[in-house]
Amino acid sequence: MPAAPLFRDVPFPLAASAEMLFRGLPILDRVNRLKDLGFLVEIWDWTKHDIRALAGTGATFSSMTGYVTGTLADDAGADELIRTARQSVPVAKELGIPRLNLHGTGLDGKGLPVQPCEVVTGAMWLKARDTLNRVADLGEEAGVTFVLENLNLPVDHPGTPFARAEDTLALVASVDRPSLRLMLDLYHAQIGEGNLIELCRRALPFIGEIQVADVPGRCEPFTGEINYPAIARALREMGYSGVVGLEGFASGDDELALERFREAFTVPALVAA
Repeated sequence: MPAAPLFRDVPFPLAASAEMLFRGLPILDRVNRLKDLGFLVEIWDWTKHDIRALAGTGATFSSMTGYVTGTLADDAGADELIRTARQSVPVAKELGIPRLNLHGTGLDGKGLPVQPCEVVTGAMWLKARDTLNRVADLGEEAGVTFVLENLNLPVDHPGTPFARAEDTLALVASVDRPSLRLMLDLYHAQIGEGNLIELCRRALPFIGEIQVADVPGRCEPFTGEINYPAIARALREMGYSGVVGLEGFASGDDELALERFREAFTVPALVAA
């Protein structure tokens, strides 16, 4: 897989979602635009794309959805998640994608849970941990990393079990295997949780990738309330050097949105006196 591109004074490889940017273009054109601008590329549901054509773009992909259907916390749903996660692995291999994304339950086309759940029981927690151990087995066998993404309940994903960052961190930490990490989405975490720098610090040993967008609006940095330059400095001080991905919409011009994203995560090196 090609080396991750780096921008000057940006200590993290930067990725961007081809599902959310340049939306007026066909998907292959979106991928090529992001590649040409120097970004890693994220995709979602691989079943909706021509995988051979995506591979032919020569883009370096960061992540994709790592299952098609299934859930974490019931027997039939867990078996289905493992089945479709196994189907996802050869696609990830063909595209050179190292991280396969999971959620607490399957989501529909509007991001709503296929099986809404208002109360998560202790038995569901235990089943979810068991399912994630099975996922980690698959990741070790296939040489990929599955990442469990936190979501927000108040705005985008009401009724999704295991959605909060506290929940995903607790599950991943309880499994504690390198083939299962966090997809820590700071946009989602800001809604209803906040305290993002401390969250990053506590989650650091388990982070596979960080995703960002501003609040409110889910657009690029500098359009809302999150101080992403401060978060970038804190991440560098913590020693985080993994991928940061823009999973957000452009508030206007897409290239300007990407420039603002890059600016937010530019952290000039300190010059010794």
